[in-house]
Amino acid sequence: MPRVLHVITGLAVGGAEMALYRLISSQRDGEFTHSVVSLTPAGVVGEWLRDAGIELTTLDVRASPISHFFELLSLMRTSRPDIVQTWLYYADLFGGLAARLGGNRSVIWGIRSSELTAGDSRATIMARHICARLSRRVPHTIVCVAEAARRTHVRVGYDPARMVVVPNGFDLSRLLVTADQKAELRVQCGFGPDDVVVGTLGRFNFSKDQHNFVRAAGLLAQKNKQVRFLMVGRDVDIGNAELMGWIAETGYADRFVLLGERMDVPVCLAVMDIFCLSSRAEAFPNVVGEAMAVGVPCVVTDVGDAALLVADTGKVVPKEDAVLLSKGLGDVLAMTPDERKQLGKKAQARIQNEFSLNLSQKRFENIYRHVIEQGRS
Repeated sequence: MPRVLHVITGLAVGGAEMALYRLISSQRDGEFTHSVVSLTPAGVVGEWLRDAGIELTTLDVRASPISHFFELLSLMRTSRPDIVQTWLYYADLFGGLAARLGGNRSVIWGIRSSELTAGDSRATIMARHICARLSRRVPHTIVCVAEAARRTHVRVGYDPARMVVVPNGFDLSRLLVTADQKAELRVQCGFGPDDVVVGTLGRFNFSKDQHNFVRAAGLLAQKNKQVRFLMVGRDVDIGNAELMGWIAETGYADRFVLLGERMDVPVCLAVMDIFCLSSRAEAFPNVVGEAMAVGVPCVVTDVGDAALLVADTGKVVPKEDAVLLSKGLGDVLAMTPDERKQLGKKAQARIQNEFSLNLSQKRFENIYRHVIEQGRS
């Protein structure tokens, strides 16, 4: 049975980490076997992988990059995987070089970002620059999560001939929410039966632009007494002084509920009547697909492949413009509850038909077969 060794920068909860987990945890009885190497100590997703019976090796390249690179190289030589698939810049660089030095030409890189931001660290910029230079020699194939990611990286020097786009797939069986679960969380949040909940979900980060959401929410609150705002994500809590300052400035702090990081993401999304992506940078925003999958209409900024994902099932507005974001949210808010419900059903059907996990798995399996066949020729 062909073996795929995945190398990823880390295993905290994030878009790439969740995509890896979904891809391989549902393929345990498939055509390929999978194991994982994390370049940093395992986080929550690492625990999930172990619980799923997937072989996991953890390194700590930040503490000792040279010795752990040679440990990775030794692992490549002894395990002799049929394919090495890497996720994110540092993994592309470390994992790709270790694979090639270990004699493995069947390397698949993974690109997850679609915009190059001023917030990128010097190390990230350097890793991306080196990867661009090596992209014609190290990887056999470069898988981009979004068309926007492909375009961006071609502009900075990546080899376009090796690039393919495989959008994330969504496991609909993991996104089921009962009416009781939804009702219970709404009560916990203090939402009344007539309240309309506009929500956002994502870690507190420059690229997620929660400030944009808060400003738009403040404008929306001025015009609608029944609107409430739910914010979920790592560091999105009352202990975040910067975020709480932004909320206080709106004059409607009593309308906001902050839950911080949660493990019941589908339930949090289902509580929302409208989901908002306020980001200034994304590639393929998983959270939008998840919101659509649970039947929530979305208003998104025009970043990465968000507009492609939403299509005609929601609203798309320019990034970093709170006024237009508020207007987009207001347009959906002005719909009747039944109209919003129908729009949410349309979004749900789009995910089922175009972005299922099954489709994503088939695309990756086709790539694996092609890469292995090419390696034999």
